[in-house]
Parts: sequence; C-alpha cells; structure tokens
Amino acid sequence: MSELTVASRYAKSLIDLAGEQRLVEEIKNDMDLFHHTLRVNPELKAVLANPIVSHPKKINILDEVFGKKVNKVTNAFFKLMINKSRGEVLYATAKEYVHQYDIMNNIVEARVVSATELSAANKETLVADIKKATGGNIKLEAKVDPSLIGGFVLTVGDRQVDTSIAADLRKLKKEFAQGVN
Repeated sequence: MSELTVASRYAKSLIDLAGEQRLVEEIKNDMDLFHHTLRVNPELKAVLANPIVSHPKKINILDEVFGKKVNKVTNAFFKLMINKSRGEVLYATAKEYVHQYDIMNNIVEARVVSATELSAANKETLVADIKKATGGNIKLEAKVDPSLIGGFVLTVGDRQVDTSIAADLRKLKKEFAQGVN
C-alpha cells in the first residue's frame, strides 16, 4: 500500500476522532505545526522514519519537541503511530489531515509565481477571481521567480495558467524550430 494511501486513512481516522471531540480546528493547527517543524528539520523526519531508532526514544523526542505545544489527542495519536511502527508516515499523515480539513471547509489552495512581487491589490483581485471561479475560500501562496521575466503562473488544484513571458519565448522558440524543417 502506498504511503499516501496509508497516510490518508490515518488522517481520516484522526479527523473523525477530532470531529467527535470537537477538536478539528485545534488538531489542524497541531498538524500544521508538526508538518512545518518536520519540513524545516529533515533530521527529525529522518529519525521518525528510521526503524533502528527505538519506539520509546522516538516518543521521548516527540514529547520533548511537541509535548506542551499540542493537544493531548495529538500527542496520543503520535504515540499510537510510533507504537504501530508508522513513524515514517507521520509527516504525510499531517499533510493529508490538513488537506482533508481544507476539503471539509471548502478551502482551495492556489499558488501564484510571478516575475516581481505582487501588490496587495493584485493579490486581492486574484483571490476574488479564483473565489468566483471555484466558489471556495482561497488560501493563496505567492512566490517570486525573476526567471519568468514578466507575467505569472497560477496553479489552482490541477489547473495551471501560464502568462509568463518565459513561456511565450519557449513557445516561440519551439515554433521557429518546427518551421525550419
């Protein structure tokens, strides 16, 4: 079974439990914290995935790092996952929990990469347009990539709109290459 499938099942179970205890939002914040912490500390992620490191040692590490920062349900979930030898899927489970939370709350993730920093007004317009098109609440991530030269690349779900000058130049180069034959 793939890691994503396993993580998805554990995340679903956790979100169901959180719903029963009215802790969905709080545990979502815990999962955000956990995911962010492991993303910026790959050593911690590697330790949790390492089968050579003992379960008690992993649980102790998680208690030291997250013990007082997360809900007791989250702590119990971490311990359960470690004791079931599922430490390697904790990171993916946290990410999947947030994904399922977003679906449950009709939150749509959008990512825009632009050649220069977008103004607040541009971001607001973009969010409004995406909200109109999708009907969801928009979580926009904005990045800058000067190699685009101009324009932007917008990704919403599995759809992408590329208005960058770099893409136009690649397309033009390809057309010229095909026309030479």
